[in-house]
Amino acid sequence: MDSNSKPSAPPPNPNPNPPPSKKHQRDLLSHVEAYLAKRDGVDKLLKISRYATKLILASSLLQSNPTLSHRLKSFESSVGVSRKAFRLGKFVQDLNALKTTHPHSKRQLFLSLLAYGGEGFYYFVEQFVWLAKSGLIDPKHARFFQKLSAWAEFVGYFGSVALKLGDLQEIAKEEACVESSVEITRLRGSGCVDEEVRLGKLREKKMMKRLSVVQDLADAVMALDDILDGKGPFSKPVLMALAGLLSALISSHKNWISC
Repeated sequence: MDSNSKPSAPPPNPNPNPPPSKKHQRDLLSHVEAYLAKRDGVDKLLKISRYATKLILASSLLQSNPTLSHRLKSFESSVGVSRKAFRLGKFVQDLNALKTTHPHSKRQLFLSLLAYGGEGFYYFVEQFVWLAKSGLIDPKHARFFQKLSAWAEFVGYFGSVALKLGDLQEIAKEEACVESSVEITRLRGSGCVDEEVRLGKLREKKMMKRLSVVQDLADAVMALDDILDGKGPFSKPVLMALAGLLSALISSHKNWISC
């Protein structure tokens, strides 16, 4: 080869980037993997399965197929026990949340105690419900533990909803201030990209907070139904199944976007 000649450049890669579909597929699979690696992710998938099954059983779709109905009832019961086992030690996260919270008033401190304390006690008692249902503890104690956990759950959701409604008020005030700043900036004819980005994040945060309130209300209704032993004026199997399914879908959506 001539010493003055330049080595020929390697042929260009005809496909330097993977096809968009494959890239998106890999991203989706990674997202699913991250979602399933979280305890809450698996728990909410089980919750969707359970309440979707409850909804089918509460409808009249299986009246002509008692065998399938029996299998679905067995599946629903098994998933319910599995969810309780999956929550072992989950009360610790509420203890940590209560320890790290910094309330700005006595009212907020009280609501935080209700929210995190109630939910933490609920998860703690649910461990004994699981032990009773699994046979390690005498099953005759299951009803007592279930009633106790239902009350704790209801109290926790009461505090949680109250806290989130207060958060929504604060977000609304901040959103109004940012909107005013954006309008002033536009009137001056200057750029307001940062303010618009901040405004978009605030609106997204407000939407997620509203969904959390709806989720807590749906769960609180189910807890109240457990307290009343299914004898309340709203205690209809279809309504309870819909409430559980709505709560599960909202929670799954929140966990999905947080991965």
